[in-house]
Amino acid sequence: MKNAVLEKWRQGEKSLGTFAAMGSPLTVESLRYTGLDYVIVDTEHSPVGIESAAAQIAAAQGAGLTALARANEISRTAVLRLLDVGAQGVVVPCVESVDEVRELIRYAKFAPLGNRGFCPTRDGGWGHASHAASIGGYMDTCNRDTLLLPQCETAGCLEHIEEITALDGVDGIFVGPFDLSIALGHPGEFDAPPVRDAIARVQTACRRSGKLSLIFTGGPAASRQRFAEGFDSVTMGMDTLLFVEMYKNMVSDVWKP
Repeated sequence: MKNAVLEKWRQGEKSLGTFAAMGSPLTVESLRYTGLDYVIVDTEHSPVGIESAAAQIAAAQGAGLTALARANEISRTAVLRLLDVGAQGVVVPCVESVDEVRELIRYAKFAPLGNRGFCPTRDGGWGHASHAASIGGYMDTCNRDTLLLPQCETAGCLEHIEEITALDGVDGIFVGPFDLSIALGHPGEFDAPPVRDAIARVQTACRRSGKLSLIFTGGPAASRQRFAEGFDSVTMGMDTLLFVEMYKNMVSDVWKP
């Protein structure tokens, strides 16, 4: 299945996505009409479990969107189950060390890159998709086209970012600017020099290793800025936040004098 984030990057193009935290396949499906390239189903900052994540991933792909997912922890189960239900990439939060990333590669990538457990599951059409006609072909396709994206949002990850991005099996880095700014002592101050320098350092490391750079933003202006800075992909907003903001603005408009 087409991975728009990866294909656009290979063609020198940018991609734009959003987070889904409401747990609604219908909400995800409706994004078909927005012009977005992908959605990240969030299992970290939401009550979403694996069954809900599976339904949302299926809805996204049925709508022609690339379906990524954010794991809720660094563990074999958290990564493997998201991949098995069809996530085309996994964003993993709270990474602190190179050893943790090596562990993630073992979970997310098949041999020889890693040690992902094999089973005929949804991501290979339960063994009937064309890319899963042979076990070797399926493994090669997954290793090539399924993204492992450690999230740089801690001082530890930033400290080791050059080594992390250089690892075979890491496909890119997802910058979490809010937690990263907090870790650097400047909560939400994205223009503070230490935060600005940290984000630029991540980009430089990604470019040097030939890896994707992604970042979260809150809206269009910030997204344009991040693209102008050279990010390959921007994940703009989250359904819960946009839902509240939209209704808040409409209610306010009703009661205007």
